[in-house]
Amino acid sequence: MCCGTVRVIAEVCCGLGGKLRIGGKIGGLRLVAAVLQLGWETRMGLLSCVWGLLRLGWIGGKIEGGLYYAKIGIGTPSKDYYVQVDTGSDIMWVNCIQCRECPKRGYHGLELTLYDPKESLTGKLVSCEQEFCLEVNDGSVSGCKANMSCLYTEVYGDGSYSIGYFINDVVQYDRVSGDLQTKLVNGSVIFGCGARQSGDLGYSEDALDGILGFGKSNSSIVSQLASTGKVKKMFAHCLDGANGGGIFAIGHVVQPRVNTTPLVANQVSGGRVRDLCVIGPHYSVNMTAVEVGRDFLNLTTDVFGVGDKKGTILDSGTTLAYLPEVIYEALLKQILSWQSDLKLRTLHDQYTCFEYAGRYGE
Repeated sequence: MCCGTVRVIAEVCCGLGGKLRIGGKIGGLRLVAAVLQLGWETRMGLLSCVWGLLRLGWIGGKIEGGLYYAKIGIGTPSKDYYVQVDTGSDIMWVNCIQCRECPKRGYHGLELTLYDPKESLTGKLVSCEQEFCLEVNDGSVSGCKANMSCLYTEVYGDGSYSIGYFINDVVQYDRVSGDLQTKLVNGSVIFGCGARQSGDLGYSEDALDGILGFGKSNSSIVSQLASTGKVKKMFAHCLDGANGGGIFAIGHVVQPRVNTTPLVANQVSGGRVRDLCVIGPHYSVNMTAVEVGRDFLNLTTDVFGVGDKKGTILDSGTTLAYLPEVIYEALLKQILSWQSDLKLRTLHDQYTCFEYAGRYGE
């Protein structure tokens, strides 16, 4: 579009840690625990990672959307699973052996695997009486009886969901030594065994083996590994250009020479990149301005303030950015002032789009 660049400006100040390699359109990913300093490209500054590393793959295109995914090892003996890396949700789950409708092949022909607890020597059912189950259910589980499985229902902003039960098993990853040699290690985590999925989660063309939740709650994989001392409770997700790719790291960052912004306390957010006004512990930042081309939108400062329905959630599991109506309308008006002949269309009865003929990015 010829109207210029649209930028969302956030407060810049301090940093956090972690590292993942994000590959090409259908690249793979590994979970790696690093114990050395790893150098970034000059343009990214120096990112010193001392614990975990995930190499991410990217599927999708510039316009139609896509996702970041990882290949992780689960169980004993270990089997590989392709999971979407999602900072907007908490629990990790994979398709379970009970899922009769789960596809065997997913994105771009990736071979998918159903997890079977009985085939893993280290797999154990999580009961509804265990502390983990009580915590994810706000302290009580209705109808819980002795040795009853801990069930879960994870609903996402687009209406899709996963239903199943929790399992405790090991996740395998590489630990990197100072001479860049890797050693296979593992950590015990609790994750969901998905018996039924809906929406894009169950479609063959869009499906993966599951979702790797990297949210802030104690149920996320990074929180669980950190609680046992396996990793630092820090990570970094850095993108690498318009074609996807980049790095997702778990661990500690030693003063990276990159621009960063502080995370704000838990709050109800009005600018999440999935669904608006979601209550819960998410990674949120303070949005301070919106710039179109060389002009800033004429908005009052309280629009970007902290509090109810304020703040912007960072979510790697979606390709869309949602704005509150007051900001969205001002943004639309500013774009049209740059190029008044643009025609508007409504896509799928909900998205306002500009009709444009030409190469993307021009």
